[in-house]
Amino acid sequence: MKIGIVSDSHGKVSVLRRALALLVERGAEAIVHCGDIGSGECITALSETNLPAYAVAGNMDRHARRLQSQADADNVRFSMDTILIPLGDDKYLAATHGNNPRIMAELIADERFDYLCHGHTHQPRDEKIGSTRVINPGALRHAHPPSAAILDTETDTVEHFPVR
Repeated sequence: MKIGIVSDSHGKVSVLRRALALLVERGAEAIVHCGDIGSGECITALSETNLPAYAVAGNMDRHARRLQSQADADNVRFSMDTILIPLGDDKYLAATHGNNPRIMAELIADERFDYLCHGHTHQPRDEKIGSTRVINPGALRHAHPPSAAILDTETDTVEHFPVR
């Protein structure tokens, strides 16, 4: 399965839409937003891909309840702190924003998660910790250049790329 990963759009829907178009072009079959979404428009942009979309609130998402309402209306799966994406064979990808070290440590320690995606740092990451591959796509706002990532679970590869 190819999973498109974005984070830290901070309400910048135009950059998010460019990133989503690139992910769809690269064959994404699902989309994950790792927090600091910033606006209901960004939630709607996730749904407009017509792919299964998952999003988690970040520390800057002060109006997370409004984002939850928008996600419900747009059929985007949304969580306040951690969301699980089923990969089959009782395995899951977990996504959180990354600003809570305790949550990050618990998810890494849980052997159900082959992958843990997060944002928050605005820095791309691809690191194996124990049996969990930890991935940060970088950020779509306040990053030079803005970036996104695509995970291919079949080949266990991650591609980070700039969003221009």
